[in-house]
Amino acid sequence: MNLGNSLFHARKKCGLSQEAVAEKLGVSRQTISKWETDETLPDIRQSKRMAMLYNVSLDELITFDADVKEIERIIETTSEELEAKIDWTSAWGKKYPILLRYQNEVNTANYAARLSVMLDELKDEYGYNELDAMLVLKDILAKVWKARKG
Repeated sequence: MNLGNSLFHARKKCGLSQEAVAEKLGVSRQTISKWETDETLPDIRQSKRMAMLYNVSLDELITFDADVKEIERIIETTSEELEAKIDWTSAWGKKYPILLRYQNEVNTANYAARLSVMLDELKDEYGYNELDAMLVLKDILAKVWKARKG
């Protein structure tokens, strides 16, 4: 993804118009348009101000959504057969080594039993199938994690 596209997507994610960004940065709407279409480039000061306005780091602004879009494309095009062959614990364990060693440290049966109860509750209360209940529980856990981080 190019810089202009990154600027466009970051602005849209914040729900801001080109006019609103231009006003906050003290430039014309046409300037914002030129930055987003790669006709011109913002200077470093304007880039830093945009990053602050969009509530992202300068690095994130420059590479905004590039990796996410690629990951989304891969997920959408991965077949169930290929997905079944992937050892996700080993794959993620390269980045997070705890995934490769926790089984020897944690009473997994205890946590599995408690999680199983929660899965059954989601299935019973909302009529979810097994996979949907697991995905909902995973998503809830991710939200709890993000809230704890900050």
